[in-house]
Amino acid sequence: MSRVLIVGAGLTGSLCACLLRRELQNKVQIVVWDKARGSGGRMSTSRPPNPSSHSADLGAQYITATPAYAQSHHSFYSELLSSGVLQPFHGLIEGLRQKDDSKNYMTPLGMCSVVKHFLSESGAELFFEHHVTGLYRRGASWEVQRKAGSSETFDAVVLTMPVPQILQLQGDVGQLLSVQQRQQLDGVVYSSRFAVALFFPPDIVFSFPWVARYVTDNPCVCYVAVDSRKRNTGQSAHLCPGLGPSLVVHTSVPFGLEHLERDKEDIQPIILQELHKLLPDLPQPISIKCQKWRYSQVLTSVPDCPGQMTILDRPLLVCGGDAFSHSNFDGCVESALSVLSVLKASL
Repeated sequence: MSRVLIVGAGLTGSLCACLLRRELQNKVQIVVWDKARGSGGRMSTSRPPNPSSHSADLGAQYITATPAYAQSHHSFYSELLSSGVLQPFHGLIEGLRQKDDSKNYMTPLGMCSVVKHFLSESGAELFFEHHVTGLYRRGASWEVQRKAGSSETFDAVVLTMPVPQILQLQGDVGQLLSVQQRQQLDGVVYSSRFAVALFFPPDIVFSFPWVARYVTDNPCVCYVAVDSRKRNTGQSAHLCPGLGPSLVVHTSVPFGLEHLERDKEDIQPIILQELHKLLPDLPQPISIKCQKWRYSQVLTSVPDCPGQMTILDRPLLVCGGDAFSHSNFDGCVESALSVLSVLKASL
């Protein structure tokens, strides 16, 4: 039985694990490592320190399906809709510039529920706080080293973390990259941003009508959303009665770039100050959480968006993720499908 390691428990990694299980059933042992304390990657949902408030999506906010992808990825959308993980997004999004025929979907249980769905379908062995530091070729297999703990051996490795983290790996990856591959990976550019979640007590009711709002005239804030409203459209309102609302703020790309090397503790007051200019009547939250996304969205992906990059055929080492397609749900699906075809041919 082949042992396959997938590094990264975000959307691409979880989809790879799920598709691999469905294709190869019990012929493969699937192991997923992530350096974080939980799954989701950039589709992360934060629980409030105080259980009387709603959770909040600090990364991806909702899923938009273009007509073309709604058709080509129909099986993924229908699976998530029929299992209740996705629901149509009906709330008002102020300032949204979107083509009329695209459809928006929200997640009643938070964006991380999409990743958790695919991970649970995969039956993979899941390990958190496993930070991969090096890859060493050992004959027909890979020895994978991590920050704390012993190294392990796998027949194939799939890397789905951001490209700069792939290039930082110790061991044999650097020598195995061709000149062209190295150039392509060096050319990948990410946007960076800060996100802040504000958690409120149950008696708070916001007076504004929108669920989310895109802001164009602020040097810092580009997006604000009431996470609790975003999820409670229609039939999911009964899921969590009596919980206080949560508000999510995203900074603009220029602001994120300008302050990237500063601590999030220093940046949080600036963001809150700008938020209060936009919403002067905002009440006092119970708690606040700030997150720095060094790798938020891919601005420049690998040319021609191949979905994956195979660094070595035997033993297989393949890279996937939105850097090889584009930064949204469908980009990750495209990448996972490309990685799957490489894995099937190799295993």
